[in-house]
Amino acid sequence: MLPMVDTHQHLWDLSRFRLLWLAGGGPLAKDHLPEDYLREAEGLNVVKTVYMEVDVAPEQHVAEAEYVIALCQQPDYPMVGATIGGRPAEAGFADYLARFKGNPYIKGVRQVLHGGGTPPGFCLSEDFVRGVRLLGANGLHFDLCLRSAEIPDGAQLSELCPETRFVLDHCGNANVQATDRSQWQRDIAAIAERPNVICKISGIVASANPDAWTADDLAPIIQHCADAFGPDRIIFGSDWPVCTQAATYRQWATALREIVSGWSEADQRKLFHDNAVRFYALEG
Repeated sequence: MLPMVDTHQHLWDLSRFRLLWLAGGGPLAKDHLPEDYLREAEGLNVVKTVYMEVDVAPEQHVAEAEYVIALCQQPDYPMVGATIGGRPAEAGFADYLARFKGNPYIKGVRQVLHGGGTPPGFCLSEDFVRGVRLLGANGLHFDLCLRSAEIPDGAQLSELCPETRFVLDHCGNANVQATDRSQWQRDIAAIAERPNVICKISGIVASANPDAWTADDLAPIIQHCADAFGPDRIIFGSDWPVCTQAATYRQWATALREIVSGWSEADQRKLFHDNAVRFYALEG
C-alpha cells in the first residue's frame, strides 16, 4: 500500500472552539479529536497529515493556529503542517501573518468562500487581492474553497496574484449527483491553465448519495481533474470528518485507490504522497 499524505485533516474540539456552521446540529456537531482521526486512518498507511482550518469564529484564529502548531510538535502524531484560518481582506491581516513568520508548520491560509457572508466575486475585491498577494510574499499559499459556479473567480484571483500559490479544494466542489457537469468541466480546464494552481482530490464523496454510491460515481470527476492539472499538480485529502456524511475514511480512500489503480505507480505515488511533500515542503 502506497504511503499517503493527508492534506485535508480537520479536527474540532467543541469545548475549545466555536464553529458557527455547526450551530444547527447534525452528525458532525460533536468532537472530532486527534485520537479519533488516528482510529479512522488506521491501516491506511497515512504517514503525514496537514491540518485544514475548520472555520472557527474569527476571534479564535490565533488560538486554532496555536492548537495545531502544538500538535505538529508532538513526535507521535502524524500532523506536520497546517493551513490556518484567516481573513485576507481585513486590515489586521498583515499583523496576523507576522505572528507566524518563520514558523515551519504554517503552510498557508484559507477563508471558506461558499458561506452566506461571501457572495460571488467577494474574493476579487481590492482588499482581498492585497491580502492574498501578501501570502505569496510570505511564502504561503491560499486554499480556494468556493462554490463550483465560482471557479472562474478563483481563476481570476490566481491571475491577479501570480506570486501566490493556490490549492483548489475538493475538485472545485463538484457535485457527484449532478447530471450535467459540462460547465464545471470547462471551468476546471480553465483554472488548470494557471500554473500557480494545484487541485486537491478531496471532499467530493460528501456530495454522493450516502446510501448508494460507488467508485464509478466519483471517477469522472477525479479523472477530469487529473487530466486537466496533470499528474504533478494533484494531491490527496481525506476531508475527514466531513467525508463521513457519505463514507468512512477507509471507504473514500479505498474508492480512490480503485479509481487510480490503472495509473502508473509513479503517478499514484505523486497523488497520494510525493506532490504533497514537495508542495508543502515536508521533506524534514
